[in-house]
Amino acid sequence: MAKGDDSVMRKQNKKLRKKQNSKNDSSAVSAKIAAVIAAKKRRKAGKRRICEGMCFSLPTPDDPFNDRHGKAEFKKKDPEKKTPFQKEKTTSVKEKTAPSKKLTVGGSISPKSKQLTRNEAVAVNQMAELCCDQQQHDDEISDFPSKFVFWCLSAIENALRHGDAYTDGEGNSFFLNSWGLEFSKCFSTGKDLMETSGTFATTEQIAWMISGAADDFVRKEKQGISLDCPFLLFLVPSEKKAGQVRTVCKPLKSLGIHTVSIHPGASLDHQIQGLKSCEPEFLIATPERLLELVSMKAIDISGVSMLVIDGIDAICSAGHADAIKSIKNVISGNPRLVIFNDSFNHTVIPVVRHLLTGSICRLSLNNSFASLSSCIVQSVQACTSEEDKVPKSIEILCQFWSSHTRSSNLLYILRKDVKCHKLVKTLKSMGCCSMPLGSDAVNINDSVDSNRRLVSMIDLEDVVKVDIGMYDIIVLPSFVPSMDTYVHILTNMARQSVNGVLYGFLTKRDTELAGPLISILEQCGQEVPDTLQNLHQESNMLED
Repeated sequence: MAKGDDSVMRKQNKKLRKKQNSKNDSSAVSAKIAAVIAAKKRRKAGKRRICEGMCFSLPTPDDPFNDRHGKAEFKKKDPEKKTPFQKEKTTSVKEKTAPSKKLTVGGSISPKSKQLTRNEAVAVNQMAELCCDQQQHDDEISDFPSKFVFWCLSAIENALRHGDAYTDGEGNSFFLNSWGLEFSKCFSTGKDLMETSGTFATTEQIAWMISGAADDFVRKEKQGISLDCPFLLFLVPSEKKAGQVRTVCKPLKSLGIHTVSIHPGASLDHQIQGLKSCEPEFLIATPERLLELVSMKAIDISGVSMLVIDGIDAICSAGHADAIKSIKNVISGNPRLVIFNDSFNHTVIPVVRHLLTGSICRLSLNNSFASLSSCIVQSVQACTSEEDKVPKSIEILCQFWSSHTRSSNLLYILRKDVKCHKLVKTLKSMGCCSMPLGSDAVNINDSVDSNRRLVSMIDLEDVVKVDIGMYDIIVLPSFVPSMDTYVHILTNMARQSVNGVLYGFLTKRDTELAGPLISILEQCGQEVPDTLQNLHQESNMLED
């Protein structure tokens, strides 16, 4: 080989080594150039990153949003054989839960940022499939919660669990809360609600009420109704409770629903400035601080559409019963009321009756007779003889006709084994509707006229056949032979009002029932009359 050829070969080898070293040395090439080189190699190899998969795949019915990028869905082998009903529940959760359009309330919910978890989506699908035959138009009232309610519940639950503000129901979705589903059915009727479980509102209950109020607020905005005042007013007994409700309402800020909390724990000037800078849709307040701000004209609550009172017994015990009445009088119109009657004390009954004047829905998951008979006054009297019962029973009817309550009904429950011909004759002459005693199929509901008051008589044996929930006042001229029957009447009467009164007259023949009756009165927070106490003492003396 000539000397010149050898020199040329060395130069070529030097260039090749230099080129090879430049490839191995990453610092010799910038990151941008390296990314271009890597992309070129992938194109030549026919491979793409997952983020570039959209270039090679199109949406399909099984994957409408192309979340799998054309790849087959990974299916895990189930350890147990599922029924066909269960298999339908697990198919394409994203397909069923994806919203058809964005929901806007002064803002928007992005499906990507507010997407339901898999467990929550399955829960929604289960309830939606059960109620698919009952779906109605958006503008119509339905007892099944709307999609917007579920979005609000999802936003609240995700925020609380992420911030460790909710640990009581860990593992249980808000969507499957039995109280919430029952609340939604009652709320759709448009009536006022009274919760009688005997406790303060829990986090789940607050979330359902807030979501229902938000949904109602959105519907009115779609109808073009202007709301210059806060839509929801949530009265609480303390600053601590106000903080709990504020925490639940805070996640709805992203939907354009702002919440302001006012209580004695903050300075008055600070809260006035906050109300001026923000026009809240939801307002949380203690009664005394709210009245103070209203008197200073710092806030207008005359147009409130929904009023929730949590812990009415605690508020009344603190001496703010008159404040609640004043707040209700300031609000014009007929706002929706939700009252948590956390006590069965008879002292709260006048306040509740002042607030709830129309037809109501009773809501409680507590099946105790004290809870079911909340706001029903039990008037028990001990008579010296059977003849004393007649004038007292007639006096009740006279008071009923002279009262101004136009929507209440009166029922007399009589016994066959006790002579009551004189009473029956007098009641008929005074307009009492006589029902045939001992009838096998008594149906008094057919004779009810919603425009007039109803006074009826019925035999004790027919109580189980008749819906006594429509009667606000029931009279027992001759006391029932067993306490089970008394509890049945007490827990089934006056289901649609808070004006229930149960009258009962006892004689010496009922001495053995005096003790159990006193126990029921005490558990219901009712006053025990002295005559009943004396009758009970006589029965103890006879036993001794």
